[in-house]
Amino acid sequence: MKKLLLIISLLPLIGFAQKKLPKTYDLLIGTYTKGDSKGIYVYRFYEETGKMAYLSEIDGINNPAYLCVSANNKFVYSANENDVGGALSAFKFEAPSGKLTLINSQPAGGGPAYVSVDKDQKNAFAANYGNGTLTVLPINKDGSLGAITQTIKDEGKGVNKDRQEGPHVHSGWLSPDEKYFFYADLGTDKLNIYRYHSSKIPALTPATPAFVEVKPGNGPRHFDFSADGKYLYLLQEMGAAITVYSVDGSKLKPLQTVSMVAADYKGAVGAADIHISPDGRFLYASNRGDANEIVLYNINPDNGQLTFVERYRSMGKTPRNFIIDPMGRYLIVANQNSDNISVLKINPETGRLTSTNNTITVSMPVCLKLVPVE
Repeated sequence: MKKLLLIISLLPLIGFAQKKLPKTYDLLIGTYTKGDSKGIYVYRFYEETGKMAYLSEIDGINNPAYLCVSANNKFVYSANENDVGGALSAFKFEAPSGKLTLINSQPAGGGPAYVSVDKDQKNAFAANYGNGTLTVLPINKDGSLGAITQTIKDEGKGVNKDRQEGPHVHSGWLSPDEKYFFYADLGTDKLNIYRYHSSKIPALTPATPAFVEVKPGNGPRHFDFSADGKYLYLLQEMGAAITVYSVDGSKLKPLQTVSMVAADYKGAVGAADIHISPDGRFLYASNRGDANEIVLYNINPDNGQLTFVERYRSMGKTPRNFIIDPMGRYLIVANQNSDNISVLKINPETGRLTSTNNTITVSMPVCLKLVPVE
């Protein structure tokens, strides 16, 4: 009987391992152009070796600091941070050649730090850190963006006078079933929750409840869902903490909050990014400041809660964004302030990281996306 139970418990992992996934990807790199960067870069990423090779670049876009790829992989959208309100840009993308072609740009409504799109390619969502708004822009059949159809702005402020004088929306995207839209507001310490109606204007209406709050001053930044949508993991930038929630439609129940730093840590923090491994067993989160670490946790499959495993010193400064390849073999890190992107090997049994010594130099890399070529 015990052997039978063991086999049943391993079936999801066996199925995952047997997936036929591409061996070659395009690595899209968003950057800040205030340094030597020209814009968005495309490198070929080889799954078998973890190596990268330059393909192309596209310039003329100011600070394409966050990227989003459409579900059909034919279009790429960038959130362009600048001092005059910012914009979203739409690009046609050809994976075999790695070529990006600008389609159009539209005002985002207030300094976007994040962009996401729905699976049906009907709407794009801009998380405007600058003025604390969340805006919705329609997507046309040719992939181009229309003008803003909805603007949402929360009220309030936080306890940190320097960072939380008002709302600062840092990220926002849809639940796995796309029935709800969640967005993190660093300025008000809230994760806001809206119902999503893809074909209506406005597309977003407040859910019940309409938000959850975190510890004052923690500053919600990014989040990730478990593959089945049962759990949400909320990364808090200023508190360097992760809160685990159970998810029931729009209802979030806090289950656990863990610190990303050791009890005796005294340096600056800046939690940045969070991702779950493709097999659902591990959670990784990056911490900037003086830490410059990738923190690894095991995920309990029965209750979604986290157990600390290790802190891995990043292969550069300010690990702002990272991505895990679809097979869960590599974790690729964009180190903003050391101008490099490094590839780390993931141990499939433990989730622990080791260096591959595969590194490329790109000025101020801040976002990474992988697109299959085959």
